[in-house]
Amino acid sequence: MRFGRSAVPAGVSSRPRRANRGWRTRLLIATAAALAVPTAALATPSIASAAPAFGIAKRMNPGGFDELMVPSSMGPIKVQVRWATNGGGSAVYLLDGMRARDDHSAWNNPDEGNAPGVFANDDVTLVMPVGGQSSFYADWVSPSNTNGQKYTYKWETFLTKELPDFLAGYGVDRTNTAIAGLSMGGSAALMLAAFHRDQFKQATSMSGYLNLSAPGMREAIRIAMLDAGRYNVDAMAAPWSPAWLRMDPFVFAPQLKGLPLFISSGNGIPGPFDHPASAGDVFNTGNAMALEALAMVNTRAFQARLGQLKIPANFDFEGAGTHSWPYWHDELTKARPGILQALGVAGA
Repeated sequence: MRFGRSAVPAGVSSRPRRANRGWRTRLLIATAAALAVPTAALATPSIASAAPAFGIAKRMNPGGFDELMVPSSMGPIKVQVRWATNGGGSAVYLLDGMRARDDHSAWNNPDEGNAPGVFANDDVTLVMPVGGQSSFYADWVSPSNTNGQKYTYKWETFLTKELPDFLAGYGVDRTNTAIAGLSMGGSAALMLAAFHRDQFKQATSMSGYLNLSAPGMREAIRIAMLDAGRYNVDAMAAPWSPAWLRMDPFVFAPQLKGLPLFISSGNGIPGPFDHPASAGDVFNTGNAMALEALAMVNTRAFQARLGQLKIPANFDFEGAGTHSWPYWHDELTKARPGILQALGVAGA
């Protein structure tokens, strides 16, 4: 089972990657379907081991690009940054998915998310952290003991304290930011925004799996995390502990009241970006169809939850679309006006 984007070996041409592949995907789908409950998804990279020196002497030219190495309790973490076009202080944090490479964020890849293209003329800094495979961007209780991890994931601490403190040295505002993510990053974006309202003024979830505590979901997540880096879900949080429930958008939904939200999903039906040309493409498209259908079920359920709580949100359900990057690029484009409005940035 592969949630988020898959790594492509060096030398392989870059075509839009789809999230989640293989027999484990079908096992998750069967589990979720049998229980008839919303499912959860996942996706994201691990810490870059080699990279540039810490920081830069000063901010580069407005609209420029840098790769920063940011100190953290987990060790140095690579962060790709596209500086605001006119040197403004607002920022958008962009979270990747569970199965992501640790050399770059897919949001920075022109063939995947292409966030710099979406915000090309906007006075907002794009913050694209690299790393965090299977992490849910959460603070874990211990290192994973199934893959020999030497440190404990502390991604929430990094994204809400260490990274904003570091970026403040370059003029990026700590308190006027938005956050967006896909799949696992979608649920994490909502979690971080819900519990750090002083930092995040808007949150976007694309193809997110927004009910992590539904029956059967923990074991489905266990399978997915073992496949994506052999991580142990028990090291993240004990079953249905406060730490676990704190990551579940369905549970913390009341804390989103008053926060501008953009939440989207396709329905799993192949759309304009799905053109399988080989047996492998057909297989991958089938998996992407099933996973996006599950994302739609989760997102519809979350929509009902917010409705019960009388919490408004901007929902976008595509008439067609699978669990793949071209659709997330388009959804970020749709989310852009609301993001800029929440940050008080005039759109080009």
